[in-house]
Amino acid sequence: MLKAEVEMTSYRADQVGEQVREEIMSIIRRELKDPRIGFVSITAVRMSPDLRQARVRVSVLGNPDEKKASIKGLVSAKGLIRHELGRRLQNLKYSPELRFELDPTIEYAVHISELLKEVFPHGETSSEEQSQ
Repeated sequence: MLKAEVEMTSYRADQVGEQVREEIMSIIRRELKDPRIGFVSITAVRMSPDLRQARVRVSVLGNPDEKKASIKGLVSAKGLIRHELGRRLQNLKYSPELRFELDPTIEYAVHISELLKEVFPHGETSSEEQSQ
C-alpha cells in the first residue's frame, strides 16, 4: 500500500471507531436492561484496518467483582449490540465483531491523584514551597 492509502485507512478507522464508540454508549444506556452492567464508560474503540473487528475499551466504576460482572454482561449482550450497530451505522458494509476489554486508565488516574493529594496536602504545590 502507498503511504497515503495507509494514512487514509487509519484516519477512516479512527473516524469509524469514534462513531462506533458513541453508538455503543447509546445502546448501553437505552437498550440494555442487564442488571450486571453497572456504571460503564466506553473509553476507546480501536478498529481493524478492514473495519470488521473492534476492540472496545471499557472503564467500569466499582470493585473487581462488579467489573467482572459488567464485562460478562457486555459480552453476553454482544450480539444485540452488534445487531444494533449494523442497523444504526448504514455507512458500514459489515457490522464489526466486538471484543470488550477492561480499561484501567481512569482507575489509575484516580490512584495517582490520591497519591498526589497525600504528597501535597491542602492544595500545596512544589512552586509554593519554593517561593517561601
